[in-house]
Amino acid sequence: MNKQKPFIIAIVGLAGSGKTEAVARFLAHGFIRVGFNDALYEEVDRRGLERTQEHERPVREEMRRQEGMAVMAKRMMPRIEKHVADGNHVVIESLYSWSEYKHVKERYHEQFRVLAIYSPPDMRYERLQSRAIRPLTNEEAGTRDYTEIEHVEKAGPIAMADWTMLNIGSKKVFLNEIDALILRLLS
Repeated sequence: MNKQKPFIIAIVGLAGSGKTEAVARFLAHGFIRVGFNDALYEEVDRRGLERTQEHERPVREEMRRQEGMAVMAKRMMPRIEKHVADGNHVVIESLYSWSEYKHVKERYHEQFRVLAIYSPPDMRYERLQSRAIRPLTNEEAGTRDYTEIEHVEKAGPIAMADWTMLNIGSKKVFLNEIDALILRLLS
């Protein structure tokens, strides 16, 4: 890694937009992943529950009711701080809420950046139907979009993104665009 201050980059977007592919590209360039969803998985595991939608959703909702909408960011902040202190760039996966965004932004200011990935609903829904893990029907995907926008504050981080990339062409073109952004950041 070069000598600049470490970056903390969050990848945001609605389900099926290409966030996982983007995170993988950042990892390939030496960024360290911190998944806010890991806080949920750890809580589910701590309770001895199986990692399923049926168990995860009520646990996630309870965590947010009890500790606020920034709970995932608060629980994962020590990991981000450790990686940054070690001089590593960090890519955040699963930053969803406006409250999570504000929590990280208040701590890291200009070191923290957001990349929003956008794909139109019909493209995303097609991808979601064919994915191997947790496929969704069009109806389920639409319901998820509304829920994430209306109840999870997901639109705020997308609207405040430092960069927005369209993922409407080939996978190769999209990954090349991600790589180009990363190389600009690291130069």
